[in-house]
Amino acid sequence: MTSNLMDIKEKIASAAENCGRPPKDITLVAVSKVHIVETILPVLESGQRVFGENRVQEAAQKWPALKNSFDGVKLHLIGPLQTNKVRQAVHLFDVIETVDRPKLARMLARIFEEEAKRCDIYIQVNTGHENQKAGILPDSADEFIALCRDDLKLEVRGLMCIPPFDHDSTPHFKLLKEIADRNNIKNLSMGMSGDFEKAIGNGATHVRVGTAIFGARPGY
Repeated sequence: MTSNLMDIKEKIASAAENCGRPPKDITLVAVSKVHIVETILPVLESGQRVFGENRVQEAAQKWPALKNSFDGVKLHLIGPLQTNKVRQAVHLFDVIETVDRPKLARMLARIFEEEAKRCDIYIQVNTGHENQKAGILPDSADEFIALCRDDLKLEVRGLMCIPPFDHDSTPHFKLLKEIADRNNIKNLSMGMSGDFEKAIGNGATHVRVGTAIFGARPGY
């Protein structure tokens, strides 16, 4: 696993250099969803500090103790967030990447005030217009960004997308960057194990890599 991590970091650095970007500008989010603590530990011990989880409940079982044991860990929520899990998510996560609807944004704003704790948020954009997938539609993204940032005073730090798995991801990455550029948003979370190098070439600042580091997910 540690050799996998080193390999991914080398590939990230090479992809960044190939498009004239400093490798330090790319953050690796190691996707540890469904992996047990014993699998995650070697990656933490190798120095990786940014991780992604899909489910609030699973993260609650694994990460509080790990955060106490390893300084500097940043945890990203990269799966859909139900409104009844928002308060727990705010306490667990440093970044919520999947803000995708006004009801969720308003609840986050309220709970940030009540708990006196804030997370960075990314807005998830459904670049493929997939009915089964979360995310604000591209045509509504500018209005939703304005609601979150201007009206609700949320810390909108980035955009995130998950392109359709059976499509070329490049047009989706380009679309996300266009939305980010016109809204003066710096961070782009895009690219996974199969296409993170392509994502870096299209402006990704954060790449979400799980299988290529941890191996196949249990049960898959």
